[in-house]
Amino acid sequence: MEAKLAGPNDIGTLLNLMRALQEDDPWSVPFEQDRAREAVRLLVENESYGRAWLIHDEGRAIGYIVMSFDYSLEYGGRNAWVDEFFIEKESRGQGLGAQVLDFFEEQARHAGMTAIHLEVNPGNRAIELYRRRGFTDHHRYLMTKFL
Repeated sequence: MEAKLAGPNDIGTLLNLMRALQEDDPWSVPFEQDRAREAVRLLVENESYGRAWLIHDEGRAIGYIVMSFDYSLEYGGRNAWVDEFFIEKESRGQGLGAQVLDFFEEQARHAGMTAIHLEVNPGNRAIELYRRRGFTDHHRYLMTKFL
């Protein structure tokens, strides 16, 4: 497994992987290609928003993970979110997810984050992976208002 920081030349690859994620575990909002492309472009061009890494195995992109930032008094400062995390189906069950999450945690620590958050759909098989990696369920609802 190799994680490579995504840049502007990787937007197409990221969008292809995002579409695969949508087929596997859809967002709560519809996937809109143009909106997603613009969001990815802004992310890879401005590190103050976060980071995206392509996950490679044997030289081929098989997934990605996105770190976005927030600031929380409750959690003691600057926090990292696992905004998106996807490994293609054929590459799952081999320990890659755990390796990627360990890499993500290392990157978050290096960037001075105080906590890592993620959200996961009920019934997603990755919930147990997240629990094994130290994530806890707060039994809260995520609520959103789009602006």
